[in-house]
Amino acid sequence: ALAPRRGWVFPGLDQRLAAAPAVVSAAPPARPYAAAAKTAKKGSQKTKREETKKKPATRRWPLMSKPVDDVYLTWYYERPSYDVEKAVGMLKKFQELDFTHPKQYVYINVFLDMALQKKKKVDPFASNVLLPYRFTDETNKVLVFTENEQEAEIARENGAAVVGGVELIKWILEDEIQVDFYVAVPAIMPKLIPLRNKLRRKYPSTKRNSLGHDIPKMLQLFREGLEYMVEDERVIKTRIARV
Repeated sequence: ALAPRRGWVFPGLDQRLAAAPAVVSAAPPARPYAAAAKTAKKGSQKTKREETKKKPATRRWPLMSKPVDDVYLTWYYERPSYDVEKAVGMLKKFQELDFTHPKQYVYINVFLDMALQKKKKVDPFASNVLLPYRFTDETNKVLVFTENEQEAEIARENGAAVVGGVELIKWILEDEIQVDFYVAVPAIMPKLIPLRNKLRRKYPSTKRNSLGHDIPKMLQLFREGLEYMVEDERVIKTRIARV
């Protein structure tokens, strides 16, 4: 109800207020009705979820193959690919534009097909390779296992960091000797079995070309070579050059 403010004049307002019947406030709703409303609310949420599930997936438009302008949204177009010669040329051009240091490393991602017959896959592996053009002067430390003094001398002349026989086993197990790679001649292999669990994938083996009679060749591969490994089951990510 509106109460007349002092100073306001409304003709006949007093008589109307006096004649108006008293208004009785409605009783609050009973508890069952509130519970029923709450249940209905839950039901409506469930219905909305069902409708959302039934809603068809958003249609993805096919990617366009080539942009018509030099300013575009990259996710609307297929990712371009180039042959090696053109890609290297573009990389050198970009280096001049963004002032990248000329000795910046160039990285490569190689995607392998690891599938075999009968639904089997090649296990991820690691290996070394000698690149035709070395891009760094750094060399790895290589240990040569041999008990032949003549072979030991050849290993030292070709840059081996450590050369020795079974006397090195204890020092390696106690981490007194730590190098990047280990190579060996076949004659000493039966004595190196205690190091198998310690060295793991760096344990000398013919599969990794770290076991053989050609010590200079093995030393060149592991001192100057590039080590790479398969990641994520089929991807090789490594650096191969400088800009």
